[in-house]
Order: sequence, then C-alpha cells, then structure tokens
Amino acid sequence: MLGQETDEIANKQIETPEPVLEASVGVKKDSTHNFKKLKLDGIASVVGDYVILESDIEKTMIDLKSQGASIEDITRCGLLGKLMEDRLYAHQAVQDSLLISDDEVGLTTDRQIQSFVTQMGSMEKLLKFYKKEDEASLREDINKINKLRMLSEKMQNNIISEIKITPEEVRQFFNKIPENERPVFGAEMEISQIIKQPKPTEEEKQKVIDRLNTIKSDIEDNGAKFSVKAILYSQGPSKSTGGAIGAVTKESGYVKEFKDVAFSLREGEISDPFETMFGYHILFVEKVRGQERDVRHILLQPEISQESLDDAKSELDSIRKHVSEGKYTFEVAAQNFSDEKETKFDGGLLRNPVNYDSRFELTKMDPALYNQVRNLKDDEISYPLYEQDPRGGGPKYKILRVTNRYDEHVADFAKDYMKIQQLALTEKQFNAIKKWLSEHIEETYISVNESNKACDFANNWVKE
Repeated sequence: MLGQETDEIANKQIETPEPVLEASVGVKKDSTHNFKKLKLDGIASVVGDYVILESDIEKTMIDLKSQGASIEDITRCGLLGKLMEDRLYAHQAVQDSLLISDDEVGLTTDRQIQSFVTQMGSMEKLLKFYKKEDEASLREDINKINKLRMLSEKMQNNIISEIKITPEEVRQFFNKIPENERPVFGAEMEISQIIKQPKPTEEEKQKVIDRLNTIKSDIEDNGAKFSVKAILYSQGPSKSTGGAIGAVTKESGYVKEFKDVAFSLREGEISDPFETMFGYHILFVEKVRGQERDVRHILLQPEISQESLDDAKSELDSIRKHVSEGKYTFEVAAQNFSDEKETKFDGGLLRNPVNYDSRFELTKMDPALYNQVRNLKDDEISYPLYEQDPRGGGPKYKILRVTNRYDEHVADFAKDYMKIQQLALTEKQFNAIKKWLSEHIEETYISVNESNKACDFANNWVKE
C-alpha cells in the first residue's frame, strides 16, 4: 500500500525464499547533522542513520532474478525508493524506541539458516551460494537484514495499529466508487462438514506414552539431541525443523493444553508426555524470553484400528442417509454427532482460514477441498471421505455439503459488507502510511546521490 510499483516490489521480496544480502551501513552524525568523513563513492542515498550503496540496489535486483521473481516491471529507481522507505521506517522505529532485541533477531536468523540449509542440502552449499567464507559472516549479514526488516515492519504496524473503520466510513467509501468501477467478486461457496474421529484404545495410548518417556530419558540421561529425535520420530508438521515451532506466547493460536505446558517449564526442561487433540507430545523449552517461549516438541499419535475406522465411516453413512430422508437437518446432525469442536456448534459451517469468513472463493480455495466439493449439487451430501489431518490428530472421516453458492457478481453493499469493509480499512491504512511518509521525509535527514536525483520517485525523497 505504498504505491503500486513499490508494493509489487515488496510482495516479490516477501515471497523470495532466500534473504537479500544487501549492505546496510550505519552512519554516525553529530547534532548539526554534519556527517563524519565517509567515502562517498558508490553511495546511492542516505536516510537518517542508514546508507544505501549502489551495490545494495544491484544485489537486490540480482537476488530477485536468481529467485525467479519477475522483474519486468521493477525499475532501478522504484527499487531504490523501496529500499529508502524500509530504512526510513527502521530509522524512525529506533527514534521512537520501538526496538527489536538481539535475541529476536538471532532466533529469526537461526530459523532461516536452518531452513536454507535444508533447501540447499548443506551449510557448505549455502556459503558457496552467498559467497561467504564462514557461517559467522553469513549470520552477521542475515542479522543485519532481519533487524532492518523487523524494525521496518514494527514501525509500519505501529502506524496502522490504532486505525479503525466505522460503518459510516464503509458506506462513504462504497458510495464514492462509480458504479462502473465497483469491484467484481469471484464465485464463492459456503461449505459445511461433519467429522468422525476414531478413538484409539487405551492400550495404544499407553504405547505412545511409553515411547515418549523412552525418548525423553535418552535425551536427559544419554545426551541425545531433542531436534534429532524429533526429525527421526515426530509425526507432526514440525518434524522437518527438528520439532521447532518458534515463539509461543499466551495469546498464540496453539491449543490451551500445549500453552499451559510451555509456560509451566523452565528453560532447558522437557515435559512429561501430555495429550492434546492432535495426539501426545513431549515439549522442550529451548529459551525463555520474557512472555515468550521458544519451544520444540515431538508429537506421536496412537494407532487407530481398521475396525474403528470402519465404524466411523459406517456412522457417517447412517447420518448421511438420515439427513437425506429428512429425519433431521445437516445442521442438527453436526451439532449432535460431529467430533470437530470448531465447527459442530455452528452447524458444521467451515470458516475460511484467511479471513474467518464463511465464504470460500473458488479460485482461491485449497485445491484438495475444492476437488472434494466441486461436483456436489445443491443440498447433496458427499459420501464419507477419508482424511489425514496435516496438523496431526490421526485419520478421520467426513461428509461435506455445499450450503450456499454465490455467482461472480459486482460488489453489493449488503451482501458483501465484510469484503467492502476490508477494502475501506485498507484504503484508510494506505492514506495513514502515505501521510506518515510525507511528514517524516520532511523532518528526517535524507540525501540522494546526484545521479539518482532524476528518478521519478513515488515519494518526495529529493527535497527541494
């Protein structure tokens, strides 16, 4: 929302899997803003306490190319303007004491390097890719990039954090859009489901608990690494990262049982086995940072017998038959028989994970879900479908029904209020960012190299 050209650049950078290793040199200045002697060759611009080198622009462009990003619409001047915006946000964040701790930066860098090594195959290949002699120099560069990015994001979030939108503002926003320019929303549908989750026997539960206790003992008594054990044995999605799931706070979206255990342990402790809706875990608190816990966990799921699976499928067949015969509605069946707490009390209605709306736009739906419902007619209920929850929790069966369909249509204020509200809020945030940039460009020390002053910047970087 910082101008179409620079916004596209920002999006491309966010999608890039490897970091842009651009230089970011701090500049010390005295109270009169007279800079100490600094070699000016190769300096593209100075923003507050940050210098942008000509090589930073080139490195960023090269990195975008190497990652396969389309640079057709990216100009050198547009890229320089985006780099200047990032540094203005970071500079002002420091002035406003919106600080990022070295621990936060280091943890983010650790995760990235671990992910990059997994992608590249080895640390040696990663160092060669970035032309670094050792891990320390690579880590130092990524730390600088992450700190600047995190400061920039924190400042932008701070600018828009208090911005709200009223119903009247939404109405005014919609009414000022000419009728022939109103947005067109794609075809959508609402989907409901009933889940049956087969339960393991007590014997199978105990097997998993015993196995987790054995793993815990091997770590505590024999010095085995928790991360290695997670890679070898965990059945959760964090298996590939050695069980690491990053920072957990009391407000995080993890289930209550998981957070309760995370906050009951001291740094370096491993929990006893405990149960959540996803299975059985042991949890390792790697680091305590104030109200955050950096944790790893190992998840194991008890075996489910084929008999239990067959019973679940048979029960859903009966429910499907009874709803089709009119003995009760799908909504009543979901409330009484579904094993999924998140949807059963809403008649089985699924929520879009992107915006928590009940509608799913067909072109943006999860392909697996779309394939399960695309051939269903109105009021038709699917036959039981087998599914393995990617978050863990074991196998399950479900039946699906398309509750409502919405054809592609021009925005309607009453029907599409939530979407229009989000568009109105985005515009209000955009205007707040634009105003903030204008004000702080005026009051911040900014110098643009002579060769770059001819750029047609989106913002007034070349102050008269």
